[in-house]
Amino acid sequence: MKTLLAATAALLTTSAFAADYQVDAAHSFVTFEVGHLGVSTTVGRFNELEGSFTLDDSGKSGSAELTIQSASVDTNHEARDKHLRSPDFLDVKQFPTIIFKSTSFDGETLTGDLTIHGVTKAVSFDVEKVGEGKDPWGGYRAGFEASTTIQRSDFGVSYFIPGVTDETELEVFIEGIRQ
Repeated sequence: MKTLLAATAALLTTSAFAADYQVDAAHSFVTFEVGHLGVSTTVGRFNELEGSFTLDDSGKSGSAELTIQSASVDTNHEARDKHLRSPDFLDVKQFPTIIFKSTSFDGETLTGDLTIHGVTKAVSFDVEKVGEGKDPWGGYRAGFEASTTIQRSDFGVSYFIPGVTDETELEVFIEGIRQ
């Protein structure tokens, strides 16, 4: 009985110091950069995403989940975006989502499982807290930026390497609304 009470108290204490946030998709973005033909960098983003995160009061632990609609890829060039949606790259009909689920967070590094093109790999993001505070509508928000570099071939996306670099830089800009 004491063990059950102690476990319940620990759970309640932990919950009291953690906050759940819903990602505000209107103020959140996932971008990527790849090299093109060794002469330039192509930048793109995904326009549709949703997710949530939990953060303790110290900002030193938490969790995050993010789901991106693959077909929302946008490089500001319609023909290129159509090609990126094709089986050569993201194959959005077969793999409609890109998913990240964290496994750990220490306040500076967010580690988790990233699934692209049906392949799941562990990745770590460098995280920087941008800020937090009350918003004008009576809510409370927190924002973060995170970055990592992946090899797209690790996820089965190897078309036209090295013309389009294997190394892909990902940047995540997240604003969440406390629930």
